[in-house]
Amino acid sequence: MSTATTSNRNVQLASEVLKQRFGERFLTGDSIREQHAHTLTYLKNQPPDAVVYAETSEEIALIVEVCGKHACPVVPFGAGSSLEGQLNAPEGGVSIDVSKMNAVLEVHPQDLTVTVQPGITRKALNAYLRDTGLFFPIDPGADASIGGMASTRASGTNAVRYGTMKDNVIGVRAVMADGREINTASRARKTAAGYDLTRLLVGSEGTLGVITELTLKLHGIPESIAGGICHFPDIGSACEAAIQTIQYGIPIARIELLDAVQVRACNAYSKLGLAEMPTMFVEFHGSESSTTEQSAMFGDIVSDCGGSDFTWTTKEEERNKLWQARHDAYWAARGLRPAADAIVTDACVPISRLAECVEETCRDIAEHNLVAPIVGHVGDGNFHTSVLVDMNNDAELSEAKKFAERLSLRAISMGGTCTGEHGIGQGKKAYLRNELGDTVDFMAMIKTALDPDNIMNPGKIF
Repeated sequence: MSTATTSNRNVQLASEVLKQRFGERFLTGDSIREQHAHTLTYLKNQPPDAVVYAETSEEIALIVEVCGKHACPVVPFGAGSSLEGQLNAPEGGVSIDVSKMNAVLEVHPQDLTVTVQPGITRKALNAYLRDTGLFFPIDPGADASIGGMASTRASGTNAVRYGTMKDNVIGVRAVMADGREINTASRARKTAAGYDLTRLLVGSEGTLGVITELTLKLHGIPESIAGGICHFPDIGSACEAAIQTIQYGIPIARIELLDAVQVRACNAYSKLGLAEMPTMFVEFHGSESSTTEQSAMFGDIVSDCGGSDFTWTTKEEERNKLWQARHDAYWAARGLRPAADAIVTDACVPISRLAECVEETCRDIAEHNLVAPIVGHVGDGNFHTSVLVDMNNDAELSEAKKFAERLSLRAISMGGTCTGEHGIGQGKKAYLRNELGDTVDFMAMIKTALDPDNIMNPGKIF
């Protein structure tokens, strides 16, 4: 792939032009630059040379045009919640912060669509939509920006019912490497017009363009939402219950697994009193009668799989307490070893291999004396581990890296993927060819064709 080398980068010239144009919105302080390279992996913080706060798509186009002229790298930034080093700037350059571009541009309730700027967060979007009776369902846990969620092809707890970002983005506007802004699709739900550039940009992690607008699918707020919790004697039984739930076609909205270690952490952090054993949080959406029926069917599966204490409720405050605890799982896990950092990784396998993959991962954790709680969106065959590591201990760090590698290769060997929803970034580059083979060469050809000087988030994916 043809790229501009670091020696060809002229970040200083680009910075001088942008400083004149953006004034106080052009920042070079150490603290702000480090914040814009935040990462939750073992990767070192690699800050950009400067941060520019953009307020319009025209400003983004100008920034990209200036950076392109001087072969200066561009790294898009939304809320900073990506996990695999997507925000690092290994070759320096300019971070384009779109957090000020946080408006809802159009809502079409009859069409169940909304058009937004990329900096709006999912919570802010749903707060805006509340009075329409509609909501945007993708919930990765963190209050991520919609643009960032699209760029990393995020999913989360609701994906088993509503799909992932690739299923819920109708079209995007994006500034490409040559400074031109393109529109990938109309608002129509179906199209057969040309290549599907929407799906190309969704999941491209800022390596092909900077997203400036998104048109999204919306869904009606359910009449009834029932949440439940149940416990299992071992992790395999819990996974089997998830497998049967999906295979029987129960339209469950969320089905989340926490291993015993994660439950212990959540009890301490979120002041819960759950039994410290593998635990499932579930949620059903629909009419009152349908959620009652679904809950009863799921209860039967729990019993058949050896689970116990299945209880469910439609009370919002009780459900919210449980789901907030689930969303706080990362911080709860950190509490198990406060002086350590967490290396967060995930994998996803076909649902039929879920129990096998999770059980092998649990044995791996035990055999290598790791502290690595497991949580999972198990309805999709997707689960996460947070390996708690003293980053100053080379032996511990090496062992954590080896564990992450074994997990990625284990998932790939079972017909799965090294990354269910975190993206490739820098952290998973080593496994992409194991998973996709020569397909990676064609990805690189697309990258070269659209970004010949490799200014768009270089050093990621490939």
